[in-house]
Amino acid sequence: MGKPTGFLEIERRDRGYAKPEERLKHYHEFIKPLPDADLRAQASRCMNCGIPFCHNGCPVNNMIPDWNHLVYADDWKNALETLHSTNNFPEFTGRICPAPCEAACTLNIEDTPVTIKSIECQIVDRGWEEGWITPQIAAVKTGKRVAVVGSGPAGMACAQQLARAGHAVTMFEKSDRIGGLLRYGIPDFKMEKHLINRRGQQMEAEGVEFRTSVEVGVMVSVPSLLENFDAVVMAGGAEQPRRVDWPGSELSGVRLAMEFLTQQNKRNAGDDELRAAPRGTLSAKDKHVVVIGGGDTGSDCVGTSNRQGALSVTQLEIMPRPPEKENKSLVWPDWPMRLRTSTSHDEGCERDWSVLTKRALGQRGVLEALECVRVEWIKGADGRQELREIEGSEFQLKADLVLLAMGFIGPRTTGMIEQSGVELDARGNVKADTLSYATSEARLFSCGDMRRGQSLVVWAIREGRQCARAVDEMLMGESLLPR
Repeated sequence: MGKPTGFLEIERRDRGYAKPEERLKHYHEFIKPLPDADLRAQASRCMNCGIPFCHNGCPVNNMIPDWNHLVYADDWKNALETLHSTNNFPEFTGRICPAPCEAACTLNIEDTPVTIKSIECQIVDRGWEEGWITPQIAAVKTGKRVAVVGSGPAGMACAQQLARAGHAVTMFEKSDRIGGLLRYGIPDFKMEKHLINRRGQQMEAEGVEFRTSVEVGVMVSVPSLLENFDAVVMAGGAEQPRRVDWPGSELSGVRLAMEFLTQQNKRNAGDDELRAAPRGTLSAKDKHVVVIGGGDTGSDCVGTSNRQGALSVTQLEIMPRPPEKENKSLVWPDWPMRLRTSTSHDEGCERDWSVLTKRALGQRGVLEALECVRVEWIKGADGRQELREIEGSEFQLKADLVLLAMGFIGPRTTGMIEQSGVELDARGNVKADTLSYATSEARLFSCGDMRRGQSLVVWAIREGRQCARAVDEMLMGESLLPR
């Protein structure tokens, strides 16, 4: 290691943010990177701990101590090469990954983990600035054709790896632009979309053909893909949202989070209102907004609502309020359950836990309020936690717009999955293991959220890379692609 005592001498310091009053005026990223000298000092804190738990904490198994050392040694180009050896798109994960690697860092026992995510992001950003990132075009073409359905992070990683192995790859995307939920689910202030465009250009130069605005299972059949391609990878994500059935949920002001977030991202991309909002424009301007769901999507709705000019934003979560700090002796190096406050929360939001929505109230189809009740979780006769309403705890919240951000229950089964005839697992995901990624149907593979269920971008990249190797092995008998 470059500085064995770095973690003893240097305090943890992470990148900063523009002030809330400044960043609320726009939809651009607002992170302030550390100066190179400060970042090198942070990289020197990596303590050569013997067993780098960060490897297991990171789903793509990034070689974190290696590129930390290279950054400290001011060898940025080799740091970039090491980073890319396990992760196709570190500029994505360096912005939107929750950093389970930092949770697993040995220094996190003292709540001072190495700033892994920031270092990762600045390595790849510098790589683009210096012109080090170029297309990796296969020297030999195999003559094999592969169709990848879905252009989210799993599909993108899979397609890029297969193209680099020499296969002719065609990517099908039902939306008008590639990126999946990276494009239309993640707000621009968390990740600007020119980052996706730039990778798309690299992939095109490597031989990937993009066919956007083409929905497989509707405009192109699965049998026709199997007839024209040697292998088909289904990487369409987990798009089936969890819905509600309480009285009043049909009121015009009760909408899905993805409708709301997608519309704003389309506006930011320059689309006209009609194209951005075929079911009618959604806006939080001058409205009392209630977001149901305490996860990242809910937080994204909070930040977007505040930028649109909401009068108030309240976020509700049915689960109890997590502890402020985890018990390290019980959970480290695993991902801890604790209270997390996002930059969107800091911009203005009331948060409430252990709240169940009972019904939406309104007149003439227009939403006016939510009726809620407080709940507690108790152990049932079978030992499982059960939800119980607290008598006399009912209350109302003024609401002009309710955004449902309660996650996804699995992939959409109509269309592609239905046509494919593949088996589903007990949770409704496409059934495939993590070695072959093969479905129950010949030459059909699946990876990402469509296979594993709703998860992180970094898990999608891992699955896309591993699936690409499995497809390459099936087509060629062996593969030099990394897992």
